[in-house]
Amino acid sequence: MRLALTLSALLLAAPAAAQQIVPTAPHPADSRPNDPSVPDAYALSGQFERIVVMRMKFKTDLLAGLQAMTKKEGIRNGVILSGVGSLRGYHVHQVHNRDFPTINIFTNRPDTPADLVGMNGYIVNGVVHAHMTLGTGDRAIAGHLEPGTEVFTYVIVTVGVMNGTDLGKVDDKTYR
Repeated sequence: MRLALTLSALLLAAPAAAQQIVPTAPHPADSRPNDPSVPDAYALSGQFERIVVMRMKFKTDLLAGLQAMTKKEGIRNGVILSGVGSLRGYHVHQVHNRDFPTINIFTNRPDTPADLVGMNGYIVNGVVHAHMTLGTGDRAIAGHLEPGTEVFTYVIVTVGVMNGTDLGKVDDKTYR
């Protein structure tokens, strides 16, 4: 009984994840129906021009590091193939609703260490759009990478560069 009370007290005293629900500013396209001229699905073909392996060190903001390396390496369009490492804290968001306009839920845990067990996404017109899966020991967390995600030991991210392929519409929610 005493153990159960102690565990309950610990669980109640544990800080809840700092979460904030944020509606995205409505876009004019949010209220219009799907355009029948936009295909339900489409495919792009291309080739990797090269593979770039990026490494970020201790206390680097992961998103800022990715943005800096994207610019330095001249990557306009690419595929984030992999990402591994460890973090001192994280800041992610996930979608929180099913209809437009989009509502996102942000989780900011700058003091919670985590293993980066996977990263994928795209670089579209020079803009990094990365998603991560994290392990904190007792749970897994996934979401869109936000500023404030700080590297612990290191993070390695591998990008396939496709500058000859126009990825401009792949992450455009208004192209529907």
